[in-house]
Amino acid sequence: MIDDAYQCLGAIAATTQGRQQLVSQGGVSALCRAFLHQGHGCSQALGILSGILSTAMAKCWKKSMSDLLALLGTLSKEFCNTEDKKKFELCEILPHFLPPVPFLLKGAFRKECFQNLYTGLYRILNSKLSASQSEPALKLAGCLIASYGSDWILAESREVQGKFLALLINLACVEVRLCLEDLTPEEGEAKRDVVAACYSIVEFGMMVCAAEESSSLTEEQCTQLVRIMAEAFGAIIHYLKQVGPDKVQDSFVFLSVRLLSAWLAEETASLKEAICDLLPFLIQYTKALFERELASGDVSSWTAELVLSDGPGGPPCPTDALRLLLPGLCHLTAEEGPRRILISEGAPALLLQYFTHQWDVLRSSQQTSDIADGVEMSLRTSCGIFLNFVVTEPDLIRKEEAFSSLLSLLMSSLPSLVHSRKQCILAANFVTLGLMLSRLLANTPVLLETTSSKKFFGAAVIFLSKAYQAKTDPKDEMMRLEVSDCYQEFWEEISELWFLGMQAFASCVPLLPWIPELVLESDWLKLIFALLDHASPMSVDMELVTAFQGVLIELAEHSQQCKKFILSNGGEEKANLYGMAALEQCLHGE
Repeated sequence: MIDDAYQCLGAIAATTQGRQQLVSQGGVSALCRAFLHQGHGCSQALGILSGILSTAMAKCWKKSMSDLLALLGTLSKEFCNTEDKKKFELCEILPHFLPPVPFLLKGAFRKECFQNLYTGLYRILNSKLSASQSEPALKLAGCLIASYGSDWILAESREVQGKFLALLINLACVEVRLCLEDLTPEEGEAKRDVVAACYSIVEFGMMVCAAEESSSLTEEQCTQLVRIMAEAFGAIIHYLKQVGPDKVQDSFVFLSVRLLSAWLAEETASLKEAICDLLPFLIQYTKALFERELASGDVSSWTAELVLSDGPGGPPCPTDALRLLLPGLCHLTAEEGPRRILISEGAPALLLQYFTHQWDVLRSSQQTSDIADGVEMSLRTSCGIFLNFVVTEPDLIRKEEAFSSLLSLLMSSLPSLVHSRKQCILAANFVTLGLMLSRLLANTPVLLETTSSKKFFGAAVIFLSKAYQAKTDPKDEMMRLEVSDCYQEFWEEISELWFLGMQAFASCVPLLPWIPELVLESDWLKLIFALLDHASPMSVDMELVTAFQGVLIELAEHSQQCKKFILSNGGEEKANLYGMAALEQCLHGE
């Protein structure tokens, strides 16, 4: 009778409606208790629970959290203590019973559970294993790493923890190479679950090795692991080179591109030739996904957090792969070889299309703050890529229509950003990129004396003029120029952009004759001289003096009104006091 009951429950759980009823009517709790009581057929309860949790994990935990925690505690204890084939069966079962929200494991229970899981895995992974034994263990370890990082590795010492973590990363890299290099495509297809789990471990290894703060890994271990991980990434590149256009929607291809993108964000020096060979695929793959999602009109999948490990709930659907690739592209566009390939593959036009879309998403009032932060980071990274093109490929900027369109977008967008404190870093990127583009596109229609271009330069002046303020230093009562309060929080991230923006603005003055009048109307010159009046020359950094001098010289040379204003405000005296020899010479000239 009990076997018949389990058979009926299994049939019910095989349907969507049946699973919903079992969850809502307390079936999950009943099945947990049936297993915990270890009555006849209790192993069948575990199988049914695994199936329900794989499709309705969040609802199950919300309805039956206490029973599921009790079951997890029992399973983890059994996993720790058993030393037969049951241990490997539990490796397959346990991922289904890890809570979807890590903080559900608390206090002493969390510690006991982690200790049991770590001890069980430690014994497995430090033994000589067959593939059928190591793969379930790696899948469990991948789930734990994805959810808890290394918190679950409760070793007796920091040294032992480091050795175990290094072993785990090493084994994951070996598994990736074995599955992606040595197996036929058909054999590799059957190994996707274990490779996806290994991807989680490898990504965590990258994060730990790149972290500046101290970790349980020694410098020597990190160096060895980076070399081993590079070999694993060589295998991933080998696999991706064989991917055909019919695999665009394949979730495993997406996971592979995602992990490789994370590697490229940290490391582009090794595997450079192989990466260059793969760039055409990466651009076409990300373009295909981008265009497919754009055609669907659903922006929600763009901005959702992407999870690397597929876990028991199934692999993630391929979505915004281009966002993942942006940090790597920021490095690659700084190098001539990769940059040439990216240009030949149409990357600038693709990036402009993506940038425009992301800007539209950011302006949408329907987005949450988390989504808006992610989109803003994509825009900022894209600005860095475009800046690399501007600095290294001036001829391309003048010829490629995409860059004129980009400048038009920046000019129309900046005025709405420049007064937003929370978007200060994005505004800095827009200002600097727009000014750098303007230097090269001054003779094009986009920079005619139009309302749009004047509004852009007016907004740029507002941004550049707010950077510094005069303050009394309480230590010596000396007036010093300091970063203004409104920029202080962001200065580490925007200071280079501000100084580059000052240089670019100065370069635009002789190219666009209407700029000096705009500067006079804005009172920026008055603000600069007010700062120089109040501050002690000895306290002003020479880099800042040079930035001010660059702008003042161009204004004085190309506008009699500006020169007259500078002279009437003690320009010669200021130039002498602050060591601005070039400005002093300019003001003395006719």
